[in-house]
Amino acid sequence: MSCLFCDIGAGSVPAEIVWRGNGAMAFLDHRPLFPGHVLLIPEHHVVTLAELPGGLIAPFFAAAQNLERAVETAMEAEGSFIAINNIVSQSVPHLHVHIVPRRKGDGLKGFFWPRRKYDSDDHMRETAAKIRGSLTAI
Repeated sequence: MSCLFCDIGAGSVPAEIVWRGNGAMAFLDHRPLFPGHVLLIPEHHVVTLAELPGGLIAPFFAAAQNLERAVETAMEAEGSFIAINNIVSQSVPHLHVHIVPRRKGDGLKGFFWPRRKYDSDDHMRETAAKIRGSLTAI
């Protein structure tokens, strides 16, 4: 069975990649809550956090921590929202961490989330470049 995120990892589905390493990769969500919304995934197919091999947990969450800092810096955000859905509300059955830049009054309340698209493909590429430029070594 085909997996969209595995296909992105293999390069057969285009995505704006912001980071790859240590058995994981991150790319911009194509339906962002806000510009700068990044998805971090393990490169091999894992459906839920419980299935992530123990040896990958520390590097995976180190990457999440570094990406959180990078997203906040690049997007000049006041904070961030970090989330994982396991099975329920998991739109793609492949483990992924949402890293979303936040600002006070941004309209994100509970789990009723507004979606704000990128202005253009150039805006998406510029956003990814900002996040890449804000990353520290993972």
